[in-house]
Amino acid sequence: FQVVMDKVLVHQGFQTLDVIAFAMLLTALFEALLGGLRTYLFSHTSNRIDVELGARLYRHLLALPLAYFEARRIGDSVARVRELERVREFITGSSLTLLIDLGFTLIFIVIMYYYSALLTWVVLASIPCYLLLSLLVTPILRRRLNERFDRGAENQAFLVESVAGIRTLKAMALEPRMQRRWEERLAAYVSADFRCRNLGNIARQTAGLVNRLMMLAILWQGAQLVIAGALSLGQFIAFNLFAQRVSGPVLKIVQLWQEFQQAGISVRRLGDIMNTRREAGGDEQRSSLPRFAGAIAFEGVRFRYRVDAPEILPALSLQIRAGEMVGVVGPSGCGKSTLAKLIQRLYVPEAGRVLIDGIDLAGVDPGWVRGQIGVVPQENELFNGSVRENIALAHPGAEMAVVERAARLAGAHDFILALAHGYDTQVGEQGVALSGGQRQRIAIARALIGDPGILILDEATSALDADAEAHLQRRLEEIARGRTLIVITHRLGFLAGAKRILVMDRGRIVEQGAPGELLRAGGRFAQIYRRQSAAIVRAEGLS
Repeated sequence: FQVVMDKVLVHQGFQTLDVIAFAMLLTALFEALLGGLRTYLFSHTSNRIDVELGARLYRHLLALPLAYFEARRIGDSVARVRELERVREFITGSSLTLLIDLGFTLIFIVIMYYYSALLTWVVLASIPCYLLLSLLVTPILRRRLNERFDRGAENQAFLVESVAGIRTLKAMALEPRMQRRWEERLAAYVSADFRCRNLGNIARQTAGLVNRLMMLAILWQGAQLVIAGALSLGQFIAFNLFAQRVSGPVLKIVQLWQEFQQAGISVRRLGDIMNTRREAGGDEQRSSLPRFAGAIAFEGVRFRYRVDAPEILPALSLQIRAGEMVGVVGPSGCGKSTLAKLIQRLYVPEAGRVLIDGIDLAGVDPGWVRGQIGVVPQENELFNGSVRENIALAHPGAEMAVVERAARLAGAHDFILALAHGYDTQVGEQGVALSGGQRQRIAIARALIGDPGILILDEATSALDADAEAHLQRRLEEIARGRTLIVITHRLGFLAGAKRILVMDRGRIVEQGAPGELLRAGGRFAQIYRRQSAAIVRAEGLS
């Protein structure tokens, strides 16, 4: 524009105009190609970063200890994972383009200084104003962003809990009450979000005001220089164009600083996941040991859920022989399920050792240990897919004959064949298409399909009807053959085939021995037996 104004218009140099037009055409084509290439590279880089960060986060999340998930709400963890999107957008978005723009900005400032040192200092004088604005806004913005995240995480957690517990909500007609609670939380989030947006808008408008005042100062001072002959009209116009190219990235820095604060908070929220220590992997050379024979030993094991929580197991010691069927009974909260989770190394003891076949589990890969143990927990999770896929979840390559054998042992084969598509029937999310007893029998089959050396049934009959429980009890001897079987239950009748009973209370084993011996001793086990027998007699009287 400087050449057009000073040479073409003043001296009517049309040949020069042709050259300039051709040069501008080439420049436009080059900018279009460069812009397309830059967009492609940014998109490619963005996708690569997205895949890498997402894969690393999910891999780390799955490797976290069970205690991490038990101490947090599902919705809160989901909200933290979603913060990855903000981090990715910051890394691959305007921050990347700004780095390139800042390189050109330095070149433009040098050219501007060549035109007019005075006007260049006018432009540079505005930069401290932007810095001061950012310093004033940052602490307020950080507080408001934290508040917005907290409100959003509460909303996410409440929504997840509502959907997961929808049967209870509808059964108790709680929809109006839950709607009010949701609206209160939503209003709190919207209010926090509005305060964040309003502050960001004030900062952007203030930065825009500084930029307009800078352009006004350039116009006022530049016009005087043109009138005085110190600057040509073309140079003045060219300087203004360069000043606008410089002020664009500077204004973007103000906006980017707000995005940086948001990304910083997102990184800290993700740090709750990424900075939590993964489960210790143990000795990699001990990840391919022979199949467990099933001898289990607890040596002075102490365990508590948190450092400030009371002990659940105070110095527990016990021995379970390989191939032995052991029943574990006791009141709720006495540590029965904790015992099972320590054997699986889902929990790590605070002190003492848990050994299987004489090997300390602290030195063995926990994933390999769990692959050698079959477990039917109190609450069974089925995944969206077919019945066969859920039974063979840990063994996706299992042949159909193996799947059917496990289902027969669990007493599930007959009802599966009665389903619309047999083993290919879709169970729905969390097995919603099946009854509680059907889900539990599929879970039992899933635990048996890998022929584990140790099998733990933790209240495995709680959802079974009398016929299904009787079928499973008849199969217990076959199920227990060749493996160690630990049965945790409140139903003493299910322990008829147990060689030994452990009676727990407050984390201690208060009695142990054969069922007949414990009945004759007249202790805690005998009391439980008498109470259950009396309940059965009363039930029979109803008929």
